[in-house]
Amino acid sequence: MGDLLSYDFMVRALLAAALVGVTAPAVGIFLVQRRLALVGDGMGHVALTGVAVGLLTGSAPVATALVAAVAAAVVIELVRARGRTSGDVVLAVMFYGGIAGGVVLVSRSDDGSAATLNSYLFGAITTTSATDLRVFAVLSVVVLTTCLVLARRLFAVSNDEEYARASGLPVLQLNLLLAVLTAVTVVVSMRVVGLLLISALMIVPNAAAQLFCRSFVGTLAAAMGIGTAVSVLGVVTSYYADTPSGGTIVLYAIAVFGAVAVAAVVRARLARRRHAPAEEHPHEHGPDCGHPPVVHAGHVDYLHDGHRHAPHGAHYDEH
Repeated sequence: MGDLLSYDFMVRALLAAALVGVTAPAVGIFLVQRRLALVGDGMGHVALTGVAVGLLTGSAPVATALVAAVAAAVVIELVRARGRTSGDVVLAVMFYGGIAGGVVLVSRSDDGSAATLNSYLFGAITTTSATDLRVFAVLSVVVLTTCLVLARRLFAVSNDEEYARASGLPVLQLNLLLAVLTAVTVVVSMRVVGLLLISALMIVPNAAAQLFCRSFVGTLAAAMGIGTAVSVLGVVTSYYADTPSGGTIVLYAIAVFGAVAVAAVVRARLARRRHAPAEEHPHEHGPDCGHPPVVHAGHVDYLHDGHRHAPHGAHYDEH
């Protein structure tokens, strides 16, 4: 690990990975609530057109990608809100149009090599410059601050738009804000995991966190922790194993999800085994039933014929 930190480009890569790892799940949790898990893909493909415009005109690709992604986010949300056509159809049109326009424009630029295109599609974290890192840091702070300050409102709108509207929340404005935050996150992440893989880092950590967390705050914290861990670990692994950082990060995220899913299944089976119904009998336990009460794990059992019975619906459980 010491030799890795001796290289400035790897230090920048690790910092960029940490920024992306904590930012992407913070936005992704609201996309999961809205069942828009793949919206990051659409934004990524449109951002590719922005990157191509930057390369073609000699401008900063990050800036042009940000403009393109934000514009696409606003258009998608406005069309979806007005209900003129399916949001999925609009997303699909931008999905294909974005990548087609990006490929064509990149081929016409002075630096239109396959390596350049792949660096944006799949990530090239070791090419992150000090300027890129500063831009990513500023954008990440803006996204995280907005998500945390407006978390309750964004969650309300993402969970139930009709209820949020009835409660007086500015639903359209909050949806537009979430769309813009998604676009910014895509641009921040493109050098780390690539435009084709960023959606996975937004969604998979949240999917894993939901399997063992029972609250929104707990899920958000766990997802951000998982995202940061797999991003940093993926960069370290890619350095020593000479593998693409973006794909390595996503594979780690999927591995965590798989492990948590298996653990959740095992835990559920063990819980069902511990839940052994007692023999049905007409006696009804209660404070005055004559059987000694015993406090057990936050509830009251009753000693009956040498067994501890816990009232549970229409039957009693053996404890």
